[in-house]
Amino acid sequence: MTVPATSTTGLTIGSGGVRQLHHSLLQHAPDVAITVLQESGYASGEGLYQALCTWLVPHAGVQRPDELDASQFSDALSDFFVASGWGRLTVVPVGGAALALDSSDWVEADPGTAQMPMCFFSSGMLADLLGRVSGEPVAVMEVECRSKGDGMCRFLSASPATLQEVYEKMSTGMTYVEALGAG
Repeated sequence: MTVPATSTTGLTIGSGGVRQLHHSLLQHAPDVAITVLQESGYASGEGLYQALCTWLVPHAGVQRPDELDASQFSDALSDFFVASGWGRLTVVPVGGAALALDSSDWVEADPGTAQMPMCFFSSGMLADLLGRVSGEPVAVMEVECRSKGDGMCRFLSASPATLQEVYEKMSTGMTYVEALGAG
């Protein structure tokens, strides 16, 4: 079988596969599950970036996401994830130092099954992808999750130092909005 030049090669992982990976790791290797999921997601970032670049040519008329302005990038990224079966994302600034990526239908979430945000694979995947797009190190932390009953999954994207500070402040009882000075 010949793969068309406009296609990306590789396998995709669907919601059933992601959920089974979560379940198996949490059941059989709970001490390493979060790390394995984040690292696996991060390792997927390069292929995701290449798939996005390939997708952008016919859908946005550019070869790389950095050729789009911010509003075009947000819409294109959302359309790409919808077309890929992962869900719709809305990108909004939070405070002066972070972006929130929000989704009410994110595929990794398993609504009502957890007490904490659980989209660890996505956090790693989005960190690598957004780092490649920006050319800067980017960290991503999920702060709201449909898996724990929230209305949406919300991923914060910022510099590693900013998200470390947010994490530390949240550990003392602050909300992420307060920690980012966005309240």
